Amino acid sequence: MHLSCITDIRSYFIDLQDIITQGLAQEDGKGTFQEDIWAHKGGGGVTRILANGAVFEKAGVNFSHVKGNNLPSCATKHRSDLEGYEYEATGLSLVIHPHNPFVPTAHANVRFFSASKEGSNPLWWFGGGLDLTPYYGFVEDCVHWHQVAANACKPFGNGIYEKYKKWCDNYFYLPHRQEHRGIGGLFFDDLNEWGFIKSFAFTQAIGDIFLKAYRPIVNKRKALPYNDKHKAFQLYRRGRYVEFNLLYDRGTLFGLQSGGAVESILMSMPPQSCWQYNWKPEQDSEESLLYKDFLIDKDWLK
Repeated sequence: MHLSCITDIRSYFIDLQDIITQGLAQEDGKGTFQEDIWAHKGGGGVTRILANGAVFEKAGVNFSHVKGNNLPSCATKHRSDLEGYEYEATGLSLVIHPHNPFVPTAHANVRFFSASKEGSNPLWWFGGGLDLTPYYGFVEDCVHWHQVAANACKPFGNGIYEKYKKWCDNYFYLPHRQEHRGIGGLFFDDLNEWGFIKSFAFTQAIGDIFLKAYRPIVNKRKALPYNDKHKAFQLYRRGRYVEFNLLYDRGTLFGLQSGGAVESILMSMPPQSCWQYNWKPEQDSEESLLYKDFLIDKDWLK
């Protein structure tokens, strides 16, 4: 991979971090992002955190660019052909945890990997996506989220949205709970078959839509009144978010196994969450509708 390509990708991720943090700060109206510049044995990154804002209880947007002599086991688990490869990885990852239970948690990331090994051809690929985790679902919000995602995929060919929407549904799933984490969105990985220019363009298209997909939902729901019951359910469902990120999320595992900045890696954790033993929502309650109507495989565009 030519050095200029890495420079272009890195520059895009840094610019995207600026755009997203500015947009989220505007939507919050009160909080400001604090910046932490951290070093890694093979690179480093910049983490920006907004805490206890007017809208966002915690919002983290993290840029990283790291290198290493061996890909961590979480990366080679599904790509055994890459064992023993040196790697370079750069990307942007973000997680937003709002105060209001009627505003969903949101996650997105875009990333680039290159890998090399003496005697073998160098490899590269892109990955990323975005997904939404509501606590109290609104059909129009889910439709909007998926429509923005589908529109971004459309210029890249037929069936792209459907392919990566299904991948997202399958990826953000907690098998030990037999539950989806949220209502999905897009997830893609190992993308290189289109060639560099188109693959990078697609990755940019996905990164560029996050604010377009998320801010209208936040704006519509952030002033809705809520009570202690709503907040308790949000904290309970946040527990599922923690379980997924610590047990299954490749980004979290990669960061920890590669010796990255722990505080930045775990920025995805909600500031508060809880677990209740053997709890179930009351039948036909507001809370039960999340399981019945939203945490399911569903075509939101029909």
